[in-house]
Amino acid sequence: MTDFDADLDVDPALAAAVLEIENHAAGEGWDQPARLYALVATATLVEREPALAALMGLDEASAEGSLTPVEQDQLAPDQPLEVALESIVWPPGVAGCAAVVERLVLPPDADSQIPEDPRSAEEFARDHPDRQEVRIVAGATRAGATYCALRLRAHDDDQSVVGGADLVPGLLHLLGATLEDENEE
Repeated sequence: MTDFDADLDVDPALAAAVLEIENHAAGEGWDQPARLYALVATATLVEREPALAALMGLDEASAEGSLTPVEQDQLAPDQPLEVALESIVWPPGVAGCAAVVERLVLPPDADSQIPEDPRSAEEFARDHPDRQEVRIVAGATRAGATYCALRLRAHDDDQSVVGGADLVPGLLHLLGATLEDENEE
């Protein structure tokens, strides 16, 4: 797995939560719908929901400085994750959020060939001989920390997961916007 301790800009609690979600998603296999998670301070969960925390094997010692992912209801299948995120606002008790999405990525030299029309662009990507399927798990916190984990379908093993604080900036920006206090604007 990714060594997030080597990157001083990474929030270790966020990185651990994102990698936990990625591991869970990997266990579910490929071709899954997008998923959204609330990230709750584990200490808060232990304090407010002791029975649930006990079922999860959490106690005060294990809760210190960690985040617990809480999967949300499935997103509408006909709505892209990026569109759904535009209408989501998390309550104050949510310390962060994370999303899982599968996408096709193309080599940089294909950028100039991508059609303007979204449907044509999607077809172009699906049919491109050098496309790669990637699972992206991206997370953000109210404190401004971000972390991503990427797994290519062609290299579907835990040792090949790539992690970093800013691997998918557009998605991270959308996730961060869901955490902004409306009164701050």
